[in-house]
Amino acid sequence: MTDQATRYDRIAGGYEEWWAPVLAPSALALLDRLEGDIHAGARELLDVGVGTGNLSLPALRRWPQIRVTAIDASREMVGAAERLLEERNPSARERFEGRVAYAAEMPFADGSFDAAMSSFVLQLVPSRPKALREINRVLRPGARFAHVTWLVDQRYFAPDRVFDQMLDEYGFEEPEDRTRSGDIPSVERAAAELRRAGFRNVTAERAILEHAFTVDGYIAFLTEFDEESLFEEMGRAERRRFLAEFRARLMALDPDDLSFRVPIVYASGVRGPA
Repeated sequence: MTDQATRYDRIAGGYEEWWAPVLAPSALALLDRLEGDIHAGARELLDVGVGTGNLSLPALRRWPQIRVTAIDASREMVGAAERLLEERNPSARERFEGRVAYAAEMPFADGSFDAAMSSFVLQLVPSRPKALREINRVLRPGARFAHVTWLVDQRYFAPDRVFDQMLDEYGFEEPEDRTRSGDIPSVERAAAELRRAGFRNVTAERAILEHAFTVDGYIAFLTEFDEESLFEEMGRAERRRFLAEFRARLMALDPDDLSFRVPIVYASGVRGPA
């Protein structure tokens, strides 16, 4: 199992509550880009990196004529998506199959799917070119792949900066993953990667993901999900002092600074003739 799979196994429980809502509006917008393909007859969809189902669950609800096969390197993520589907849309359960698999090594025959989709996953894979070629392989000729992921952004989210400053003051090491090495450097690069993987009729466009945190919401996001293990290391008294000072500094920020705004890219293309 890769380090990424192990990490997502560990955080699957909090992902749906704390991180999936941040990504959900952008994921839903990705489904709009597949609407024409569904109306044209696409029925077998592949979700690459299902997570807790930000794409698969609304797709099954939106299009009752489709089936979704969803893969993820994390067994816990696949299980979470299955449980949420059973809770929220049990009648669609028979139209969903979750598989533990890697994007670059999928257990499917050539030309298995009518369309494929992926939301905020391709920045995590060890080799995006290899994953894109594999997605191309399992699509039928003329089938579309559409994905959304992060663009490189040098700006710093103000609450993150406050948090890192306090970690330094309290003698804790700053988190190692503030920068994401797999983010795509430009819209042009996103399109070029699809073309090199064998896709044609490629499109790519820049957008902004925006999520408005509250002070309490951001503190809960850190303490109960993103930095849960760090806060567990603190003694009770130290944690109380840290959070009291942290809350005061967050309250001093301009309210607009609590809006998380980052550039993202939507890219799509279709598999060429066999």
